[in-house]
Amino acid sequence: MMGLAASPPAGRFFPDRPEARRTLAIASIAHALHDGYTDTIYVLLPVWQAEFALGYSILALLRGLCAGVMAVLQVPAGQLAGRLGGRMVLALGTALAALGFALAGASGSVVGLCAALGLAGAGSSTQHPIASASVSRSFGAAARGPLGTYNFAGDMGKAAIPLLTSVLLTLMTWRRSLWVLALVGLVVAILVAFLLPPIAQVRPDEGSVGGGRGGFLLLLAIGVLDTGVRMGLLTFLPFLLKAKAASMPTVGGALALVFIGGAAGKFTCGWLGARLGVLRTVLLTEGGTAGCILAVLLLPLAPTLLMLPLLGVMLNGTSSVLYGTVPELAPAHRAERAFALFYTGTIGSGAICPVLYGVLGDALGPNVATVATAATALAIFPLAFALAPYLTANTVRS
Repeated sequence: MMGLAASPPAGRFFPDRPEARRTLAIASIAHALHDGYTDTIYVLLPVWQAEFALGYSILALLRGLCAGVMAVLQVPAGQLAGRLGGRMVLALGTALAALGFALAGASGSVVGLCAALGLAGAGSSTQHPIASASVSRSFGAAARGPLGTYNFAGDMGKAAIPLLTSVLLTLMTWRRSLWVLALVGLVVAILVAFLLPPIAQVRPDEGSVGGGRGGFLLLLAIGVLDTGVRMGLLTFLPFLLKAKAASMPTVGGALALVFIGGAAGKFTCGWLGARLGVLRTVLLTEGGTAGCILAVLLLPLAPTLLMLPLLGVMLNGTSSVLYGTVPELAPAHRAERAFALFYTGTIGSGAICPVLYGVLGDALGPNVATVATAATALAIFPLAFALAPYLTANTVRS
């Protein structure tokens, strides 16, 4: 991402050296922790609703705070890393995210909870630009595979940490559960500080995205809507499952099933995109997302749980195709800038859209708001067709 994620000359780097493998391992652990932190909030939403008597819009705001602060501060975090060093900023950011979760566990009001989650989001803003840059710099021209491992680790964190949280909630109070998660974060911060090799710096490029600007804006619009669908649905999913008489451990396990399916979706749909083309794959995943969302509303609990991995595949499948298309719509020397803009837009959508769906949920009920997420997925169809002329024949294959 940005200048910090630029790939260095291959001849100066040695992918088989121990430092590169250690960089990948520590960056992947950090990715798993931060993504897991962000998504474990879904498990806690019903708990906070009962504790503080909150409406859906406020619950969505709690979820959006962490993601929103993270989105806004990603670019400044990359700039700060250029001054202080990526390893130090990533370690401090990880410790700050852990502190945010510890303070959330100690909070006695909604205001305190909001402040703590904002602090956690500020800490997590360091992870994507710095950890991905460390992997890219370590492996140089051979970074595509390691970066795939790094991204997969994030999805595993989304599955493992919410599941861990749901288990902790059966053993202790939600406050103590957050303190345990904060302790895990502190351990990861120490690993980053002492085991992550120094990250080489590359001067950011001063150009701007050009060439395929119209296509890039369409791609960004699709990414914003796709992320909004995913985050909006995940906000309501715990409540939809509770309405089907699911217990808290079942809700945590159900979210883990969705996130595991999402990890598989990133790989599977990336493969499909290379063979079917962007247009066909986006139509398939968004249509499948809408169908699975409606199935969640209509099916009893047991078949809903069986269907959740497929829902995860569809929810995350589009994103892998979109990320792979970004370089085609930006000049090669500006690909990092394009990725930074794309990530900021999609993460910002993940913060704002759940609030909008939450307001709709308060006004018309969670079922109507969930139907609205399915309608949003279908609204991507015309944008996908409009994007097709900007893509190469091999990419479209329509």
